[in-house]
Amino acid sequence: MRYNGAMSQTVSAITRSPADIVRTTPVSQAANGICYARAGEVTIPDADLDRMIAAVPAAAASALSRKAYYFVPLTVSQGEDTVIADRYDVALSDNAVCHRNLNLGDSQCVFISTRLMDDKFSVAFEFYINVGHALVERAGVSQPFADMVWQQVETGVRGETSLDAWDSRKLATGAGPDAEKYKNEYLTATFADAISIYLLSLCLDVDYYDLRERDYPLLAPTPLAERLRKVAEIFPPNSGFEFNIYYKRRGSGSTAG
Repeated sequence: MRYNGAMSQTVSAITRSPADIVRTTPVSQAANGICYARAGEVTIPDADLDRMIAAVPAAAASALSRKAYYFVPLTVSQGEDTVIADRYDVALSDNAVCHRNLNLGDSQCVFISTRLMDDKFSVAFEFYINVGHALVERAGVSQPFADMVWQQVETGVRGETSLDAWDSRKLATGAGPDAEKYKNEYLTATFADAISIYLLSLCLDVDYYDLRERDYPLLAPTPLAERLRKVAEIFPPNSGFEFNIYYKRRGSGSTAG
């Protein structure tokens, strides 16, 4: 038995084409309308995955028609091709990507690698980042949100919610001829970021500083709270989910959940 166990770890993972995964994997549709499936050795419990999907407000999910999310162990880039591994394989992990959007027929299928991160927080955030960008791409940026965020910029708020937002903000507030273009990019990035963080906070209790990055200063808690409240007005939580912001002692940040 020990011999067989040792040998099994040397066997490479089986890889299949995304089209094959789509053809053979049953897809579920959540009450909010989002289509999703799991394939291969995904270690996240079904109940956690179901809650992750269900947390997306119906008003947001309605903009994600003709999309299906596939939660798989590894999505692997092989030159111009993409393959899906049936389990984690260290030999494939160097070429694995967090997610890949592929158009198959008249639908878009999103393959999310769950074993690169292998914890509920990271997988959920990867999913919600994808949802946030897809939603903004299809529905655009809310004007009330854009007005509020730009007012924050004009008052000099500290930090940002992503490297894209940080970089485009610097260019948008500069004197260059493309400042207006970068302003639009900045507002697009901040709206997608805010949606992603808001969705994460509906699914999990989030300590904001868990989102800290090294490449840019994190947005201060108070302006972030303003952005999240505005998103909550646009996309109210589904039944069974709540959005609240809790501040810790002065200077220590905030928690959303």
